[in-house]
Amino acid sequence: MAEPLANAIQPQGWPPAVEAINETGRSDIVLICEHASNHIPAEYARLGLDSSHLQRHIAWDIGAAELTRALSKLLDAPAFLSSYSRLLIDLNRPLGSSGSIPVLSEDIDIPGNVGLDPEERSRRAEIMFAPFHDRVAAHLDERAKQGRATRIATIHSFTPVYLGVGRPWHAGVLYDRAIDFGQAMLAGLGAGIGLNVAANEPYVISREGDYAIPVHGDDRGIPAVLVEIRQDLLAGRSGIEEWAHRLAAALPAQTKAL
Repeated sequence: MAEPLANAIQPQGWPPAVEAINETGRSDIVLICEHASNHIPAEYARLGLDSSHLQRHIAWDIGAAELTRALSKLLDAPAFLSSYSRLLIDLNRPLGSSGSIPVLSEDIDIPGNVGLDPEERSRRAEIMFAPFHDRVAAHLDERAKQGRATRIATIHSFTPVYLGVGRPWHAGVLYDRAIDFGQAMLAGLGAGIGLNVAANEPYVISREGDYAIPVHGDDRGIPAVLVEIRQDLLAGRSGIEEWAHRLAAALPAQTKAL
């Protein structure tokens, strides 16, 4: 197999797998945004999809990248953002799982993912998945060596309506082992402002369906939560800034309590 692009000079249309921001930031929060980009290199011909589909949630988490960057600045926190669409390979799904390289996303067939041979699956993992998570893991290893306190928050967004069913929540905080972290953050987000913020909505964390929280968080003993913000609340700059400040206020509040 040819040299992975992650280790080679990046040709046009093939960015590095991870955009790392402020790795020396002083915060104990490490931000991860696995669905930051809807980029698909030209050779994949949009995976057979109409270009309009690449603007939908099936291709990325709308507003999540901008929210992560804003939050990184407010907290002085390191952040790691993906550079490729989740349709090529989903960075928050275990390799080999049905959601890793989807042939159906929501109600849309993905023609370019049907019948892939093992070589192509390995190629995507080597170019997009492994370099991203290796960079995150190396950062966490270095923090551990330095004896730095660390907590992980992964930043996502969700659709207001999924397969015809409305979702009433403004935000969700998902967690497995990090119960204290998750509950404290829920309290910080929902306190006194009338928001509908729920635990483990609109999804739940599972080892079969998630990667960052179980592997980078729970397996290392690092408190880790997945934050979901409804996409219509991140549709403009003002909404992104509002939620960045809201999350920044909630995260320090809970870290002091732990």
